[in-house]
Amino acid sequence: MNIDFTKNLLLWNREQNFRSMPWKNETDAYRIWLSEVILQQTRVEQGIAYYNKFIISFPTITALAEASDKEIFKLWEGLGYYTRCRNLIATAKKVAIEYQGSFPTDYDEILSLPGIGPYTAAAIASFAFQLPYAVVDGNVERVLARYFGISIPIGSAAGKKLYNTLAMELLDKKNPGTYNQAIMDFGATICKPRNPICIGCVQSKRCEAFQKNWTGELPRKQLHPPRKERRFYYFIVKDGKNGFWIRERTENDIWRNLFEFVLLETGQIIPQHQVPVIPFFLEHFGSKGLQIKSVSPIFNQKLTHQSITGCFIHLDRSLAEFPGYQSVTRKQLLSFPFPKLIADYLRNHTL
Repeated sequence: MNIDFTKNLLLWNREQNFRSMPWKNETDAYRIWLSEVILQQTRVEQGIAYYNKFIISFPTITALAEASDKEIFKLWEGLGYYTRCRNLIATAKKVAIEYQGSFPTDYDEILSLPGIGPYTAAAIASFAFQLPYAVVDGNVERVLARYFGISIPIGSAAGKKLYNTLAMELLDKKNPGTYNQAIMDFGATICKPRNPICIGCVQSKRCEAFQKNWTGELPRKQLHPPRKERRFYYFIVKDGKNGFWIRERTENDIWRNLFEFVLLETGQIIPQHQVPVIPFFLEHFGSKGLQIKSVSPIFNQKLTHQSITGCFIHLDRSLAEFPGYQSVTRKQLLSFPFPKLIADYLRNHTL
C-alpha cells in the first residue's frame, strides 16, 4: 500500500502536476529557506509578492545579513508573525559569519539555525542537497490523514510522531526533493482542505477517507483555547515641528521591534466622551491642555491566539517632549515598520 502511494504520487507529479511557483525546483538553499520562512502561516498568493520583494532587495543571504533590522522589518510589514522576521535576521547573520555566506549541507546543522524546525530543515536538505528527509506540513498531514484514515489530531504529540514516521516511510529516498514537492503540490491542488478532487484522483482506490466518505472529517485538528481579547488606544500626538511621537515595542510581546504611536492598552471599551477624563489621558495630556481632535472608527486584527481592537485618537495640539518616545517627521513615518493594524490606518488616512 505504501509503495502504491509513492508510485502513484510520482506518476501524478510527472503527468498532471502543473503547479507553478517562483521557488519551485529551486536548488539555492538561501531562496528555499526564504520561501519556507515566508510561507509559514501565510497564503502562497500573498507569500509570492513578499518573496519577490526580498529577492530583489537582498539577492543573497549576505546582502540580507548586512541590511539594517529596520529595513528588513519594513519589508516584512503586513506579513505578521514577526518572530519569523527576527529569526530570519538571526539566521542570515549566522550563515554569513559562521558559514561564509553558504548554508551548511548537514541536516542537523541546518536544524540548529535560529527559527528552523524539522519541516524547514527537511525542505532545505532535500531540495538543495537531495538529502533523504521528508517534509511534513499541513498539506502533507492532510493527504496522509485521509489516505490512511487517521483520526489522531494533527498538532498533537501523537499526531506529529505518527505523521513524521509515515512521511519518512513513504519518501522516495533516491529523489527526496521531487517527492517532497510532489506531495505538497498534491495536497494543495488535489487533496484540498475543502472540495478535494477525489473523482479521478490517482490515490482514490486505496484512500480510506474517499472509500468511507470521511474526507470532510479528516484531518482532525487539536482544539485551541479562545483568542485573548486586547484593546489598544493609540494617541497621535505631534511634536511641535510637524512630527509625531512614536516608539519601538521592545517588550517580550506581540509586534516586538515594530513601532507604534502613544499607546494605552485597556481591558475594557472606553466610550469616546470618557476618553478626556480617564487617568491615562489626564496624566499625559490633561495638564498640558490638549484636546481631542478626532477619534477613528474601530480597527480589528486577528492573530493566532489574540484578537486586537484598535482605535486612533488625534490630539489637536503638540507636545515638545514625550519620555520614552522619539520624534519623526510625516515623511520618515513611511520608513518605519508598523504592525498591520497601524500600517493599514496610515495607508488609508492622512495625518
